Order: sequence, then structure tokens, then C-alpha cells
Amino acid sequence: EEDTLAALAKDVDGILTCFAQVTDKVVRAAENCVVIGRYGVGVDNIAVDTATELGIAVTYVPDYCVDEVSDHVMGLLLDWNRRISLFDNSVKGAGWGSVPLTMRIMRLRGKKLGVVGLGRIGRAVCAKALAFGFDVLTYDPYISAEQASEAGARSVDMETLLRESDFVTLHSPLTPDTENLIGEAELALMKDDSFLINCARGPLIDEEALYAALQSGSIGGAGLDVLVDAHPSPDYRLLKLDNVLVTPHVAFFSQEAVLELEERAAGEVASVLQGQMPDNLVNTAVLTHPNPRHGLSA
Repeated sequence: EEDTLAALAKDVDGILTCFAQVTDKVVRAAENCVVIGRYGVGVDNIAVDTATELGIAVTYVPDYCVDEVSDHVMGLLLDWNRRISLFDNSVKGAGWGSVPLTMRIMRLRGKKLGVVGLGRIGRAVCAKALAFGFDVLTYDPYISAEQASEAGARSVDMETLLRESDFVTLHSPLTPDTENLIGEAELALMKDDSFLINCARGPLIDEEALYAALQSGSIGGAGLDVLVDAHPSPDYRLLKLDNVLVTPHVAFFSQEAVLELEERAAGEVASVLQGQMPDNLVNTAVLTHPNPRHGLSA
């Protein structure tokens, strides 16, 4: 696939990508390329450093699905806590009154929600959680305690967040520093009835450690919209566990969100091709490149 993309990129002026890997090889092959645009929030599938080195602008759309993803987080949380999918399956399979009310269901008011990463989506989750009466904790090394307070959250260290939270939701970008952000040591800190939600990037979680924690009862459950394997087979181990809710990377989706994304992503690329500053330039260092391919001014 990389060779195919490199061949296709050879004569293009711009690249628009969603999931395709625009690697170092692909970027270097795109000899006439002025701009690379991402249909989405993150740019971990684009060789941004290589693009910057070559004077190529990189754009993205960082805020198009804030409502959808934060809604999805709350949906997973509510489904798990109220056992909605469990009750639905039980009634349809075994009849009314077939489920003994012995499982753990919490009153959410006063419970603690830990939000890891307080960007746009993390803040939106805070606002929705506050409406349910949650005490919201947050960990984000780039956010001050004052900024967290403005979002209605209390800034704490990662260990405190994991130890105290009844629910933990991840909203960090995927970088070398955040890969396996949640591993064996972190899972061991969490409450044995806690629920871990990931609607961000699959590799934020060490899945071997998560599987072991779910199997042993070290944590209560997990709600996952993303996995390390973007195309898991039906026998993927996490998909076999009863204490895991899984959705197929759809947290971003609504008709409105997709239309907005398409228009804005294309608009960003068009702006650069016309020599106009895009709204969301990832690699601002490209503005001072000695021989830029773009026509943007610093």
C-alpha cells in the first residue's frame, strides 16, 4: 500500500487523507506537493516532520466532532452503568424479569469521573458530566489548575485520578509519550468496579494489560470505540469479554459531522493551494522554511 500511495503522490499538488498512512516515503515521493490535509482530528498517520522539512503545509480539522464524541463517551458510560445492553439482551433472550438485580449499578450523582486530556472533547465531556452531578477530576500536563477549574474540573495527578475515579475517559492525542498511557501499573491503581472509556486512539491502552485486568476483575469494565488493531478479526480477544462494550470507531459520526468535516478539510487544502492561510495549520514551523513549497507568509 505504501508503494501504491507513493506512486499516486508523485505528481499531485495536494493530498487529502483520512486513515491512509502518509509516511515519510509517501511525502518524499510527492515532489510537487504543497499541502497535506487530514480528514480528522489527529495527524499521527502523517509524517509531519518530513513535510515540514520539505516545506509542505499540513492541515487538519481539530474540532469537527466534539459534540459527537463527547455524546458517545456519555452513551458508553450510561449504557454500562445502567446495564442497558445487558437488560435488552436478557429480555429479548429469556423474557421479562429474567435478570436478578444483583449487579453493581451506581447512582451517578456524586461519583467521580476522571478525564485524561482536557482539550476540546475533554472539556465537552466535563460539561455533560457536570449535568449528571459528577465530581470531575482531570489530568493534563499542559493545562493549569485554573483552566481545569474553568471547565468545571479539579486538576490532579494521574495516580490520584486513577485511584479515585469511578469512571475514566481518555482524550489524549497519540504521541510517543502517550502510547500505552494506560498499562499494567495504571490499571492496578483503578478501583475494581471502575469503567475505562477510550474514544480517542487505540494505542493509548496496553491491550494485553487491559485484557488481564478485565479477566481478573482488577477493573469492572471497559467501553472502547477504538482498538490497537483498526480492523480486528471477530476472534479478537477483547471482543469476547462480557465486561467490554465495543463500538467500531463511530464516535465521530453524525451526518452533520461528516458534512462539516468534508467541507472544512477540503477548504483547508484549497486555501493553501491559493496561497491563503488555513484556519488550522499543524506545522507552523513551515512558515519560516527557507524554501517553502507553499505561498503562505509568516
